[in-house]
Amino acid sequence: MAKRTASFICQICGAVHSRWQGRCDSCGAWNSIAEEATATDTMPANLRGGRRGRLIALESLTGTSEDAPRVQVGISELDRVAGGGIVPGSVLLIGGDPGIGKSTLLIQASAALASAGHRIIYVSGEEAVAQVRLRAERLGLAGAPVELAAETNVEDIVATLSEGRRPALVVIDSIQTMWTDTVESAPGTVTQVRSSAQILIRYAKRAGAAVILVGHVTKDGQIAGPRVVEHMVDAVLSFEGDGAHHFRILRAQKNRFGPTDEIGVFEMTGLGLSEVANPSELFLSNRDSGAPGTAVYAGMEGTRPVLVEIQALVVPTSLGTPRRAVVGWDPSRLSMVLAVLEARCGIKLGAHDVHLNVAGGFRISEPAADLAVAAALISSLAGTVLPPDSVYFGEISLTGAVRAVPHAVARLKEAAKLGFTRAVAPAAKGAGGREPAEAPLAIDAIGSLGDIVAAIAAKGPRRPAAPKQEG
Repeated sequence: MAKRTASFICQICGAVHSRWQGRCDSCGAWNSIAEEATATDTMPANLRGGRRGRLIALESLTGTSEDAPRVQVGISELDRVAGGGIVPGSVLLIGGDPGIGKSTLLIQASAALASAGHRIIYVSGEEAVAQVRLRAERLGLAGAPVELAAETNVEDIVATLSEGRRPALVVIDSIQTMWTDTVESAPGTVTQVRSSAQILIRYAKRAGAAVILVGHVTKDGQIAGPRVVEHMVDAVLSFEGDGAHHFRILRAQKNRFGPTDEIGVFEMTGLGLSEVANPSELFLSNRDSGAPGTAVYAGMEGTRPVLVEIQALVVPTSLGTPRRAVVGWDPSRLSMVLAVLEARCGIKLGAHDVHLNVAGGFRISEPAADLAVAAALISSLAGTVLPPDSVYFGEISLTGAVRAVPHAVARLKEAAKLGFTRAVAPAAKGAGGREPAEAPLAIDAIGSLGDIVAAIAAKGPRRPAAPKQEG
């Protein structure tokens, strides 16, 4: 007979403690340990019955393997992030801030697949069926043959999914609201989330149906719940965006069937999320090319080149410790660029506040943005306007040298497509073997950070136009 005991489990990392304490020793979170009831088997191990394991076939490393089949959703940006489509039998976890558009995206994906003849089941644990219908009517998708349900018990959901034709896609919105009879803790706890996810994953692997789980996020943007759930699923997608902007970005943080460096860009409209085929044009639509401290960075997100505007503001500080404010970039990377400017180029910013922003709410992770950030900082400090027809990319080393970055030709082609005529980049000798003849626009090759400092300083500060004399 099973005996019910109490355990103290961290709601962040899932670590089990023998007693309650204010801070988790595993992840360091405060006030995250809660008491949960668990079942332990008191029968001795020698009296415990069990089935005998079956023999499994062992194979060698040699042989041919076929690529996993994929189901095209019909939304190219979602298919791109998923690696070319959703693999049957896989489980995806999608997280994002409340109201960012997760349910809207999944309703659109479900309607697109259902209209193509697939059986799609949408299970909502947070909203009633009538509320889901209202959203579908607002998006103009009420006619799609999507099967809806409002249920939170996992056993009932799996029993319903097992009846009739195998579904191609099952959406669970959200995993934090699910609960199972095998666990006595409340819905949303670590034990319930982990157990419910395990049952749904077992169903997906056995039936061959793709399952998408929607997860809540914490205040710092991480997917809430035990981290073990992220290791259980096949892909973890993050839906990012800012309420002040209309576009949303879908990123893959983990993907067993595709790359993790691709992004999908959507724009929130009155009729739902629309795909953005050319995100560079969207990010540069409101660019002020006549102001100091702005530089256009030619970046790469997976296989897609993206051009964004880097904005910098350098002003004298009135505080004892100058302020460093960064939005959309790594603050540690900014500190390194400032240190190299002071040590290798003699530009002292210790008495200035530095504000850096990636326009449009975009987030940059690759080091190729070092050169664009340095150009924007120097431009703001000198009051010099950078050429509006130039793009910047390159990695800055601690010695002050500008190093080459991969995919230089793709960056240049995207810049030429948007009307830029020059690129400030590392020398062609080290740019991945790129030949000057392959470049679709003119290149100002530089080898060290001092070269760009001298080029910007030679232009001199911008002087305001003199007022016209009347009469």
